[in-house]
Amino acid sequence: MTLFPFGHATHPQWPMAAGLVLAQLRAQMTRPEYASAPTLGLLYITDHYAGQAQDILDHFSAELPEVTDWCGTVGIGVCSSNVEYFDEPALAVMLCAVPAHQYRVFSGVAPLGTGAGMGFEPATALIHADASTPDLPDLIAEMAGRTTTGYLFGGLASSRQRTVQFAVGGNGNIQGQGAAGGVFSGGLSGVAFSEDVALVSRVTQGCLPVSVQREITQAEGNVILALDGQPALDVLLDELKISLEEPQAAMAALRATLVGITSAGGAAVGRTGSFGPDVRVRHIIGLDPGRRGVAVADQVEVGMPMAFCQRNARAARADLMRICAEVREELEPEEMSLHLATALAAADPRAEPSPARRIAGAIYVSCAGRGGPHFGGPSAEMQIVRHALGDVPLVGFFAGGEIAHHQLYGYTGVLTVFTAAD
Repeated sequence: MTLFPFGHATHPQWPMAAGLVLAQLRAQMTRPEYASAPTLGLLYITDHYAGQAQDILDHFSAELPEVTDWCGTVGIGVCSSNVEYFDEPALAVMLCAVPAHQYRVFSGVAPLGTGAGMGFEPATALIHADASTPDLPDLIAEMAGRTTTGYLFGGLASSRQRTVQFAVGGNGNIQGQGAAGGVFSGGLSGVAFSEDVALVSRVTQGCLPVSVQREITQAEGNVILALDGQPALDVLLDELKISLEEPQAAMAALRATLVGITSAGGAAVGRTGSFGPDVRVRHIIGLDPGRRGVAVADQVEVGMPMAFCQRNARAARADLMRICAEVREELEPEEMSLHLATALAAADPRAEPSPARRIAGAIYVSCAGRGGPHFGGPSAEMQIVRHALGDVPLVGFFAGGEIAHHQLYGYTGVLTVFTAAD
């Protein structure tokens, strides 16, 4: 597997940005280390271009006829290797050299089929979704159940204008469902990969616990009523050292506080005092003084471990470096320990992996509340990734929620790399 051609650009007029990206792609496709005949295109645009989504897809499809399949979505920002575009018109494209029989693009008009007779068995899938879709967490879990590994990666489209997804396959639409231009709103779309496509994926958290781990001992719907047998609201007020008799100070503290929860039997806070990859961070959306409860933006159940938390730039940076080091260590297990990989990621911005398996391309989906500003400067988040992984082909977007495993996350980053034998 050769390197995946990729390009990115910003310009007030999308045809100019597209022209700059096409020039980058074509230049790379002439170089021997890059794929010369890729078939799968990933397209991410900022919401400044959302109204022209169909024109953009049609343009790239016409200019790159060898690319028969397209997948992607819109974000408040998009990213590529070492750069982030926030609040400006921009797009990023990566052309994946994956054999056509090893993936399937799916959407509402071309659902992902499984089972005997389909000729394809999905192992993993890149997912793009609309946050307004009813029962979205259940749909994500159901989609994970269609894969042999149960592992999904991706995120929710984020836009201040139209929310769109790109999904078009060279094998056309399912018979009887009509024609489609490849641009959709609502539901799920993406691309599924067979077990022959080697992937390494990690989730990085962006919040730090500000309380000890507790267990939900009474709950109703999305309201936590008791923690470790005590009224949940009383525990929250005590942990934050606030009082409802001083509403202004209390509201300021509550706005900055979130809840990290995980499934029963798991652990919210690890031995290092930070969140593990299974923790889902959710907003506090209300208080119930009558029942002394705390309402959160998710369904909760008795037995779930939880901890109150806050966004923390230092913790987010350290955890992002950790997952990049884990990726490097997995790619080069014979040559580099995790300790050494972590040290290189932290100390040497020029260090590139010399792995037993090399990275052909990468996808990074980060929360719209993260990005460079949260990490200390323009494009700082992507610079951390580049310093750790080297100058590898990478595209992605800043999402309204991140998808990993079979769950929906918040304030996280999901890094996925495509690998091949060196």
